[in-house]
Amino acid sequence: MVQKYQSPVRVYKQPFELVMAAYERRFPTCPLIPMFVGSDVISEHKSEDGATHNIERRCKLDVDAPRLLKRMTGVDYVYFIQKNSLNRRERTLHIESHNETFSNRVVIYELCCYSVHPENEEWTCFEQSASLDIKSFFGFESTVEKIAMKQYASSIKKGKEIIEFYMKELEEEGVTHIPRWAPAPAFPVASSTPARLELPVTPSIAIPVSSTRDANPSGEGTGSSPLGSPAEPLAGTPDDKLDADYIKRYLGDLTPLQESCLIRLRQWLQETHKGKIPKDQHILRFLRARDFNMDKAREILCQSLTWRKLHQVDYLLETWNSPQVLQDHYTGGWHHHDKDGRPLYILRLGQMDTKGLVRALGEESLLRHVLSINEEGLRRCEENTKVFGRPISCWTCLVDLEGLNMRHLWRPGVKALLRIIEVVEANYPETLGRLLILRAPRVFPVLWTLVSPFIDENTRKKFLIYAGNDYQGPGGLVDYIDKEVIPDFLGGECMCEIPEGGLVPKSMYRTAEELENDDIRLWTDTIYQSASVFKGSPHELLIEIIDAASVITWDFDVCKGDVVFNIFHSKRAPQPPKKDTLSAHVITSPGGNNVQLIDKSWTLGQDYSMVESPLTCKEGESVQGSHITRWPGFYILQWKFHSMPACSATNLPRVDDVLATLQVSSHKCKVMYYTEVLGSEDFRGSMTSLESSHSGFSQLSAATTASSQSQSSSMISR
Repeated sequence: MVQKYQSPVRVYKQPFELVMAAYERRFPTCPLIPMFVGSDVISEHKSEDGATHNIERRCKLDVDAPRLLKRMTGVDYVYFIQKNSLNRRERTLHIESHNETFSNRVVIYELCCYSVHPENEEWTCFEQSASLDIKSFFGFESTVEKIAMKQYASSIKKGKEIIEFYMKELEEEGVTHIPRWAPAPAFPVASSTPARLELPVTPSIAIPVSSTRDANPSGEGTGSSPLGSPAEPLAGTPDDKLDADYIKRYLGDLTPLQESCLIRLRQWLQETHKGKIPKDQHILRFLRARDFNMDKAREILCQSLTWRKLHQVDYLLETWNSPQVLQDHYTGGWHHHDKDGRPLYILRLGQMDTKGLVRALGEESLLRHVLSINEEGLRRCEENTKVFGRPISCWTCLVDLEGLNMRHLWRPGVKALLRIIEVVEANYPETLGRLLILRAPRVFPVLWTLVSPFIDENTRKKFLIYAGNDYQGPGGLVDYIDKEVIPDFLGGECMCEIPEGGLVPKSMYRTAEELENDDIRLWTDTIYQSASVFKGSPHELLIEIIDAASVITWDFDVCKGDVVFNIFHSKRAPQPPKKDTLSAHVITSPGGNNVQLIDKSWTLGQDYSMVESPLTCKEGESVQGSHITRWPGFYILQWKFHSMPACSATNLPRVDDVLATLQVSSHKCKVMYYTEVLGSEDFRGSMTSLESSHSGFSQLSAATTASSQSQSSSMISR
């Protein structure tokens, strides 16, 4: 595979002629580059007017390679051919070099260019590119590649230092100005001072205006524009180059090879990507997420760009209006910054009604809110980069777990959380600098076991977990956050305006159909399904079990009417519903669907059997439960209309029954449900449906009645 390198533009704040004088001092040898032990001139040609000077050298390098490798190849030195083409008229120097040694096995090609800065004639730009193609090398291809890249990266890093060293040497010798080349006059002139003819400059590169200004806060030679922002360069052509000083100022200290990956990926996007090119900071995050593997980073970046364009994520901050329920009950918000200048986000997860938010908003709105938090975080990072004068590309998150208990292990909520984490990990890599988890209770290890496998390994390394009040001492919160900004609820003196949460009223819960009407579509599926239950027409759900001792888990809410919940088992699969007969098995309605699977000809006890005692559920109740299957086959979950029993003594209806009947108009009930099948080992190990009872989880809903009949009989064979 061919290895490629592309440097950023390095700027010398000296004229081109002075830089050329410093460059020539590198020959015939350079003690500052130990591996460069000598050079011989092969050919040389100068034009009559002195405008061009072409010289070809044979350079001798002592490569730092293992002695065994040198002995096997019979080579102590490596020779390169270097061709320099100096054009004093256009003020450019082009350098081409390639290896002479082992040229039939290894091909190394380098192209460098010195030219005048496009915005300041008194400055000089330098850039270089190179490629390495190892065809065969006695079975040591990988070793040679590593040696070559290491040597090359080392010489690149010292390149600017060497020029600056010789510039200082010239200055100490009193050479501070070298006149520009000018054509000889056609006839003698009286003055002995050579004429200084200003010619149009034709630079070989074009540096974006924004990058140049960002790299030079002093503003010399760049007009009166203020310090630029870290936005993407103004131009959108493949000729755009990043300035080395700009990279250091806004992106941080990168190795030469990391700089190369950034520039090459950015150029590839400019050449192939239609639409807005992401900011350099954004590209760099994807490279870091894949350890600067160009191919892997390009793949996930392109997927993310397609996702952003499809869902208009670039405009999310302008278009997203946070619903009132989020403003009142979402216990998170931005709060100053940490000691490193990173934006600080605080989440009081233990105080959050996760189920209430999911049921009132749906996953779509909740995800969009989380995405808006990430977009806001990126914006704050850019602002803090300007304020603190150093690159800030990520933020710190503080999670307070006080109040976390088993109700937060509500499985649909955990599943929604995992889905959100998956989207964030794919599209906002390397944005979390540190995660401080405070006041972790005993139940936290269970939640961590569920969530951690879905979090990138590099991200998990940034987690710091404190149990109880351990965060208050040395090595705790004060090591990362200034004392004066620690929130009051954590023992600090800073007032924090983050909502305290509380239970989301059940009156704000919405059905899947109501949520589908929202003009938000980031997911095509949803956790919850809706179903209508009619008198004489129960709703039934088929679950096929392959392995015995699997676990069926469920969570449902009775939105309207009273229902009876049953679980049946059959060895044979029910026939698909028939829609072309009067006894149709599927009834559709504006408020949900109705599916009937148990055939009218089936006999209970012969064709199918009941495996759980019937569970009567009242309107407004939330029910969670699980059933450990004893046999493989087909299990049918059934929600059946609950008919009010008449009084046995008088055969007359009771007042309560009459009122309840009036509340259930048209003999129709409505449920929202979620089901999942777990392997027995996963269920027992994760404790995800611990106790799995109605009363254990219904504390989230103030309107839920603690009925003695609404206990899920899911504890068999535990």
